[in-house]
Amino acid sequence: MNSQNGFLLSFIKYGENDAVLHCFTEEDGFQTYFVKGIYSKRNKKKALLQPLSLLNFTVNPAKGNGIPLVSKFELVKNHDTYTDIRTNTVIFFISDFLNQVLRHENKNPGLFFSIDQFIDELMSKNYQCHLLFLIAVLKIQGVAPLMHDGPYLDPETGTFSELPAHQLFTNEISGLWKKILCAENLYATKIHSSQRKDFLDSILVYYHYHITDFKIPASLEVIQQIFE
Repeated sequence: MNSQNGFLLSFIKYGENDAVLHCFTEEDGFQTYFVKGIYSKRNKKKALLQPLSLLNFTVNPAKGNGIPLVSKFELVKNHDTYTDIRTNTVIFFISDFLNQVLRHENKNPGLFFSIDQFIDELMSKNYQCHLLFLIAVLKIQGVAPLMHDGPYLDPETGTFSELPAHQLFTNEISGLWKKILCAENLYATKIHSSQRKDFLDSILVYYHYHITDFKIPASLEVIQQIFE
């Protein structure tokens, strides 16, 4: 039996009362856990099953090829994220995104810390921080663009060139990428509201080229509607 902290990325109801949890943990990276009885009428812990909740899990090792069983879990950090529709939408989008991107990620303290930092930014009502966080993830995973003098980012090669290589990566959007990549404080970068949709679309294109089996998150349409 061991205890560790993890961000809840997704949860699926299993049978009448049980659930399967996908988490990104501090010590073991991406993990799948099984929780018994969480959806029973008397169990108040189901209120803690919220995307990106930071939880402390007490886990029994898996038997054979089974899934590790959670004997108990507690909330580590309380964020009142679900009263603000914009905050709520960003949380669902990023948890959806990370649930896909981190499936094969092992222990990564830098990434774990960056998720916590992102949530703190969001709690401070930085409503563009999800865009900046997605660039931070690329940097941590070592697939961020390489800096060159060219004004246009080529999303396939991850380099800047003299000529445009993709219709989304205009001089303006490419310049924004370069500004963020060079920023000493990433979250201090300002993205004009008129740029946010195209910038997010450019990020998704870049992930498509550099993250294996990447798919557009199902929650994309919702976040685009909220921030139009």
